[in-house]
Amino acid sequence: MTDVIALGEVMLRFDPGEGRIRTARTFQVWEGGGEYNVVRGLRRCFGLRTAIVTALADNAVGRLVEDLILQGGVDTSLIRWMPGDGIGRAARNGLNFVERGYGIRGALGVSDRAHTAVSQLRNGDFNWDAVFAAGPRWFHTGGIFAGLSETTVDVAEAAMTAARRHGLTVSYDPNYRPSIWADRGGADRAREVDLRLARHADVIVGALALAGTRPGDVRVGAEEIPDALVEAAGRAPNASVVATTLREVYSAGVNDWSSAAWSPEAGFVSGPRMRGLHVLDRVGSGDGFAAGLIHGLLTGASIERALAYGTAHGALVMTTPGDVSMATLAEVEALIANGSAHLTR
Repeated sequence: MTDVIALGEVMLRFDPGEGRIRTARTFQVWEGGGEYNVVRGLRRCFGLRTAIVTALADNAVGRLVEDLILQGGVDTSLIRWMPGDGIGRAARNGLNFVERGYGIRGALGVSDRAHTAVSQLRNGDFNWDAVFAAGPRWFHTGGIFAGLSETTVDVAEAAMTAARRHGLTVSYDPNYRPSIWADRGGADRAREVDLRLARHADVIVGALALAGTRPGDVRVGAEEIPDALVEAAGRAPNASVVATTLREVYSAGVNDWSSAAWSPEAGFVSGPRMRGLHVLDRVGSGDGFAAGLIHGLLTGASIERALAYGTAHGALVMTTPGDVSMATLAEVEALIANGSAHLTR
């Protein structure tokens, strides 16, 4: 039995620690991916049973990714293994090199993810009715997976449609990455895909990507956030909750961190604010927020409480290296209950 299933890419992350990619001689190796990080956090921090639907090339690198996923406790039985040809011509595994950033130097990501096994997924590769008949409660996917190729958007839509048919709650994160869309229609094409998929979602995270004329088009000021979330909700007609993280960057290592949401019942809701949060590694913090939000909503918490789970968990994700959560539920709940010098309403 599985509580939450995600559909997305899992890459091998290479981390030079305090150094630079261009001068590194050693790397720490992690696993990570926008959709995967959510179910990894739900498993390790919040104790839910989770699974990842993805594809990997069946070679030593793919098996290393599998081993890392297994260490995180996420079910690997839905991985589709594609035969390799020894040099990655037919199918390969995605790589992601990430610098954390320091002070005036921002974080830097250099991905190597074209023509991967997961980008070659097509409709019919998974029997979604069989996947969802086993009784999961929630399905999550996002714009990173949908943007990998011309076929992955079809796979995402088929999965979301089947999940709704089986009564699951469906969440979608637009999670716009310009590099993914650079030679495939850019932000306009990304918006087209997001609108196509968002109509199948009950919950939208990263919802500000649905505001404006295209993702990344405008920077939304604090006073404009309520209207922007209402605008996003109007573009996701079945969504009962639209939510977003909010970040003000003073340097790579110091951010203000908060969140907000809107629902037809509650209207606009502000999450806790963490001023002057010290950041070690910001990659994966939005996914950590999504995991906490989903945990809250799955347990029947109010939107305010769900936002608190997401905000606290995302903040703790930024205090450790790598994409994935190393936080415990006790730490998340203590941060919510006791607050800190930075946590206010």
